[in-house]
Amino acid sequence: MKPLLVLLLAQLCSASLVPEREKDPEYWRRQAQETLQNALRLQRLNQNVAKNLILFLGDGMGVSTVTAARILKGQLQHGQGEESLLEMDKFPFVALAKTYNTNAQVPDSAGTATAYLCGVKANEGTLGVSAGVTRDRCNTTKGQEVTSILRWAKDAGKAVGIVTTTRVTHATPSAAYAHSANRDWYSDGEMPPDALEGGCKDIARQLVENIPDIEVILGGGRKYMYPKNVSDVEYPQEEKHRGTRLDHRNLVQAWQDAKPRGKVAEYVWHRRGLLALNLSRVDFLLGLFEPGDMVYELDRNNETDPSLSEMVSVAIRMLQKNPRGFFLLVEGGRIDHGHHEGKAKQALHEAVELDRAIGLATRLTSTQDTLSVVTADHSHVFTFGGYTPRGNPIFGLAPMQSDVDRKPFTSILYGNGPGYKIVAGERENVSAVDFAHADYQAQSAVPLRQETHGGEDVAVFARGPMAHLLHGVHEQNYIPHAMAYAACIGSNRGHCNAAARPATPLLLPFLSLLLLLLC
Repeated sequence: MKPLLVLLLAQLCSASLVPEREKDPEYWRRQAQETLQNALRLQRLNQNVAKNLILFLGDGMGVSTVTAARILKGQLQHGQGEESLLEMDKFPFVALAKTYNTNAQVPDSAGTATAYLCGVKANEGTLGVSAGVTRDRCNTTKGQEVTSILRWAKDAGKAVGIVTTTRVTHATPSAAYAHSANRDWYSDGEMPPDALEGGCKDIARQLVENIPDIEVILGGGRKYMYPKNVSDVEYPQEEKHRGTRLDHRNLVQAWQDAKPRGKVAEYVWHRRGLLALNLSRVDFLLGLFEPGDMVYELDRNNETDPSLSEMVSVAIRMLQKNPRGFFLLVEGGRIDHGHHEGKAKQALHEAVELDRAIGLATRLTSTQDTLSVVTADHSHVFTFGGYTPRGNPIFGLAPMQSDVDRKPFTSILYGNGPGYKIVAGERENVSAVDFAHADYQAQSAVPLRQETHGGEDVAVFARGPMAHLLHGVHEQNYIPHAMAYAACIGSNRGHCNAAARPATPLLLPFLSLLLLLLC
């Protein structure tokens, strides 16, 4: 009798979850027809030259993370969630990117960053260098450096910028300007003696020296810019936040000193200072808001640290001053960190904030001259399932117990990670813990101190000039080549010059005929 009662209740609840309009077949037919008309309009391709390029990178934002973030966004807006649309969902062209590194089936963020920024695949753990470089071996680096799309844009006279929620010397942003045999060489304090003796430069130093005219750099990572044991401006009593440099250099001062005479270079470390800037009077901007990575969005101090959206708003308004356009790299970098820690709530709120920044950038630019691309470097072993009903809280329980250990389980789970817990010889009963807490670590199948990346393809969303070049399944290193083609930067510019040439062969016969008639 009891199982039958449970079944009846489940059916009644399920029926009540369906919005009235969705019970009408015409609702779905109209929706499909609208989608069809939008698809047909895409036949008129936008083949303009892209004046501006924006690459949004969700670190660790695999397809399951995108879907879960969509549901979370909808539920934060008091909807059921599944029917919600992320800003990236509105991009008309979608592709898949193969993420493997040259020496790794499941990649890391450095090798992948080299692919989608520099256009060549590389070994895991290496930045801005070819696969001829072996991780940790400084002496393999020389002659193997590869340049990024940020450099190509700068060489074409465009303004360029980097915005990240990690330290600005982390894997994703540093592949835009650095060449390193090890992604962890943030300052010379993290480098081994043989690498220093071999002449290799730390990443923070390369940020200041390699491309000194990057207009906007916003993120975390103050401690790598200051001499060892120098107290942090925001956390003067905390030893872990002190400077790390062994060469005694103040790289913030070096960054300012390297700017041309008459140019205004502003350094800020506080949200108030960032938002108070008169951007019309600023030529170069460096903002470092934390000693290391930025704080998770859920934990962010709104008085001291800007949100990713706020940083993107400032960056775009700064870069738009250049009449030749700009390239901007925007990283939602702590999606990855949340997943590594098994903290799905942190990871998904980071993804929602990245999507908020995408929406803001869309409003500040035009699809007629701005190519925007959203992608991820890799996925994670993150999933959600359990036959959850429509509108189930994304951080909630599945509507069933395990038919093996008779315990409940959350919809969100990890394949491996720190959430593996055995209590009295059995899987932990999640109903006895606060599984909706921001720092709750979702259960995992295999115990690891840190959850790992996933190896499946990631999505690529594109909108704007030449966005149709991103379609189907691509190698990840194809992305910057397509973006550079759209903007007529980098080495592949023949088609741009040809745009002015077709009139020439048509004009010559006409002029010849005119001369004959006159004679």
